[in-house]
Amino acid sequence: MSHDPIDSATAPPYADLTPELILSAAETAGLTPTGGFQALNSYENRVYKIETETVPWAAKFYRPGRWSDAAILEEHGFLEELVAAEIPGVPPLAHAGQTLLREGPYRFAIFPWRPGRAGYVETPAERRALGRHLSRLHLTGTGRFAARPTLDAASFVDPAITTLADCPFLPPQLRPEFLAVSARLRDRIAETFEAVDAPILRLHGDCHAGNVLTDGETLTIVDFDDCLNGPAIQDLWMLLPGDPDEQEEALASLIQGYEMFRDFDPMELRLIEPLRTLRLLHYNAWIARRWHDPAFPRAFPWFAEERHFHELMGLLAAQEMRLRLHPIRLRNSNGN
Repeated sequence: MSHDPIDSATAPPYADLTPELILSAAETAGLTPTGGFQALNSYENRVYKIETETVPWAAKFYRPGRWSDAAILEEHGFLEELVAAEIPGVPPLAHAGQTLLREGPYRFAIFPWRPGRAGYVETPAERRALGRHLSRLHLTGTGRFAARPTLDAASFVDPAITTLADCPFLPPQLRPEFLAVSARLRDRIAETFEAVDAPILRLHGDCHAGNVLTDGETLTIVDFDDCLNGPAIQDLWMLLPGDPDEQEEALASLIQGYEMFRDFDPMELRLIEPLRTLRLLHYNAWIARRWHDPAFPRAFPWFAEERHFHELMGLLAAQEMRLRLHPIRLRNSNGN
């Protein structure tokens, strides 16, 4: 879930990120690269697997202009806190006492290479284990980030509505309907957040199965690039499958593990559909904001098609209906 506290439209293009600069950056960090590197799947930043004579490393080049230095260092500091609390994580390498390094116009960090499969949190045992990790993460995350955003309607929904309303791909005939529906959704999201009044914590922020690695024994939560302030349920709901019955079963396993270390307030389940709606708007606005990056038209060509925005209107209408329904039910440990 990308957030843009700084306008990145005029930032130096990633086209300047040459192989020579990448390898030079690795040397700047104290590594001895062999010359081999591999681009990894990442749209927001650029991430490379760097080969050395001993072990591989991951070099993460931050999108210019997206985060302040203070916000990036809060990500690094949070990771270091988690590892100090013996929560599986991957903190950045410090070189000369610094984790945020520079090469040319780019800021970057070096992370230990962590092999494993992503996207395979499927069994009750895996979900209980992940629930335990997340509850301990949230205990460590008590308090707030100072330089990172808070997950709410003002910070995420309002900018998304403005971006999409001004998007040149939105058909003019759909704009009035889009503004009307999105305004109603925005009000409902804000009202539910206010009614639930959940405690605000430091979170992973984008905790879906693709950001959980497993080596068959240990689960490791990775990619804290979107860490932010928000309610605990934000780190849980994206781990649930799509089928309602399967959702309840998966949620029961997650919460069973979670409550070994931290209580979970079932009132936060009311935030799942508002958060899903927020993410739908924010995701589409993210693509619109990044369209100047050549990687985005290649990866999301459908975004420029009129059909996509008709489908988006259908999804928003469906979310408006889902916001009126009762939230998912939390089963007890006996499955009832």
